[in-house]
Amino acid sequence: MSDKANPPGDTPRYPIREVSRLTGVNSVTLRAWERRYGLLRPHRTPKGHRLYAREDIERVERILQWLHRGVPVSQVRELLEQPDSPANTRPGVDDWASQRQQLIAAIEALDTARLDDLFNQVLALYPANVCVEKLWQPVLSSLEERWDDRLGATLQRRTLEAFLRTRIGTRLYHANPQAGQTQVLIAPLPEADSPLWCLLAALLISEQGHRVQLLDASLPLQELNLAVERLGADALLLTSGKAEKLDLVRRQLPRLADQLGVPLVLCGPVARIRATDLAETRVTTLGDDLPAAASRLNALLTQTSHEGA
Repeated sequence: MSDKANPPGDTPRYPIREVSRLTGVNSVTLRAWERRYGLLRPHRTPKGHRLYAREDIERVERILQWLHRGVPVSQVRELLEQPDSPANTRPGVDDWASQRQQLIAAIEALDTARLDDLFNQVLALYPANVCVEKLWQPVLSSLEERWDDRLGATLQRRTLEAFLRTRIGTRLYHANPQAGQTQVLIAPLPEADSPLWCLLAALLISEQGHRVQLLDASLPLQELNLAVERLGADALLLTSGKAEKLDLVRRQLPRLADQLGVPLVLCGPVARIRATDLAETRVTTLGDDLPAAASRLNALLTQTSHEGA
């Protein structure tokens, strides 16, 4: 089937993979919105393939606007049927607050079965950037405060890391062969004591259609250039939840950026804390808001691709 199919006498229709590409919402989520909540009603071919009109794509964009404002997906249909709803309309129930509480409870109880249910459920109903913005990043910020000098904190952290390493690694394994040609190498900086920032960044960048090579342990800085070359990376993304040493930030990272033939970018707290120190270098800081950082990286990769064409 071509990327765009036009049934006779009808407006242009798009297959689900093209709608996914245009909106950033994966096919599993689009199907869940249709089946569970009736948010979409695509045309069906005689063989059962879904075809979407331009109006359906605009509807997906409106759904995303409500989700980014914190409206639970279960309440969106009612709002869509009132297109003139005031901009300050708010949901009656903060579903995200409830999910954050459930996720924190599962992590603290080391309940990996419940954790698995929550992980799969939310990613089936929401785009990855919404999941990270509304659920995972707030939860991690809350846990970081709770984990300070608390008995059992290291066990909780390592259990969560192992869980996300497996689940996100599996998603990357299946997504990479279907992704575009652009590849991003992701690794933590030397003082990062956790791969959590790397893992969530990898999830977001993969969802944008890029191939991801994830290293969840830091490499010696002198080997990163070799890794980029051998792995054929189009960008190197380094993460850390800490400020990192001043010499690394002011001298070693700028030197590495000058040596690389691809963009060197930072995200996580290190990017926010050290933005001023790196302002006059070739290192690009993306901040510690992961969805926004992934969006900026996507724009940078698009720009670099166009310049190289």
